[in-house]
Amino acid sequence: MQQSNFTTTILVDQTPEQVFNAINNVRGWWQGEIEGSATKLNDEFSYKVADIHFSKQKVTELVPNQRVVWLVTESSLNFISDKSEWTGTEIIFDITKQDGKTKLTFTHKGLVPQIECYDACSNAWNQLVQQSLMSLITTGKGVKIF
Repeated sequence: MQQSNFTTTILVDQTPEQVFNAINNVRGWWQGEIEGSATKLNDEFSYKVADIHFSKQKVTELVPNQRVVWLVTESSLNFISDKSEWTGTEIIFDITKQDGKTKLTFTHKGLVPQIECYDACSNAWNQLVQQSLMSLITTGKGVKIF
């Protein structure tokens, strides 16, 4: 049986370039302590929220205005039993044109319903992508979710 990775999409009037630039402005939409950079291939950055969440991402694919992929190289999620559940998963942003608009498809490959973090993490991603990243793309400013 195929496990389904968490995915969510947004459709905006902005250009693929504007969407791509917003994704790479991680501090603009993903709240928490962010160290490092996510603008070039092989860049690495860490994301931390107090003692709840730590993860380190590496940019493994960067196709301007089309695709961004981050590999989670380290993780420590303190609200679940397997704290390293995210390690080895991929966070993928696919940008395409659809009916004169720009479509962003966000997928967290490896975040599947069978893992403990799925409910909390998919809910958080949904809010971050649908509200904060969407706001950064459409207004130039992300919104605080947590």
